[in-house]
Amino acid sequence: MSTNDLGTRTHAQRRAAALEVFEGFTNGELDAERAQRSMTQRLGALGTFAFDVVMGDVWSRPELSRRDRSLIVIASLAATGSVEELSLHTEIGLNHGLTRTEIEEIMLHVAAYAGFPTARAAQQVVDDRFRTLDGVDRLPERSSAAELDDSERERRGVEVRQSLTGGRSSGDPAADMAGLVGLLGGVGRIAYRWVFGDLWSRDELSRRDRSIVVISILTVLGCTDELAFHVPAALNHGLSRTEIEEIMVQMTIYGGIPRAGEGFQAMKRAFDTVDSRG
Repeated sequence: MSTNDLGTRTHAQRRAAALEVFEGFTNGELDAERAQRSMTQRLGALGTFAFDVVMGDVWSRPELSRRDRSLIVIASLAATGSVEELSLHTEIGLNHGLTRTEIEEIMLHVAAYAGFPTARAAQQVVDDRFRTLDGVDRLPERSSAAELDDSERERRGVEVRQSLTGGRSSGDPAADMAGLVGLLGGVGRIAYRWVFGDLWSRDELSRRDRSIVVISILTVLGCTDELAFHVPAALNHGLSRTEIEEIMVQMTIYGGIPRAGEGFQAMKRAFDTVDSRG
């Protein structure tokens, strides 16, 4: 396990780190010190901690990029229906280098792992922010998803499953899907064709980014059993153990300590399973 290499800092150093993070949040368009004073005046200790802990202790950590942290936060806020924060972090995510297409792609994973109603509500918040940024009443029309027959969905699904499992799953689509259907019935069939075949196979986000998003959603919702599959998958997609651990650190702020602790323990069990395979 990694440790934060920022070391022991004075309060002034933590505050300075927080102000630098805030400047990145806003692209330097707002005075960070003035914003900090205003937040403390309005929210008291909560406002102080929003700077010194959220930004100074967590967002300033070097183990993940600001772009990666925005993936985590947008996915978590969308999955939990945190409307005001999601609107704010949509713009912050853009300032950290996410594209609009990538933010929209997060919503597809929210649909799969937190439900369509949750994703639809979150997409509306994101769209409202886009319209505000553009100063328009209506966004341009979007393109539809690829319209695939089931055989193509299964072909794509088996390739995704091979990627997720590091080649441990069957390379035969019929056999692989049959195994999932045997385990989960109709749920397994929908998961295979839609989640793996339609969604995970899309090019709009890398597999690494998708693993970040999915682990974040599962952790914030307390779906720790699913992490037994998706933590090893994230390793197969190029995330390091330190980076996966850092997702749990980010979750202390956006999911709470209990959720982060549960996710951390599930992550450790998954690492142990990987290690036991030799």
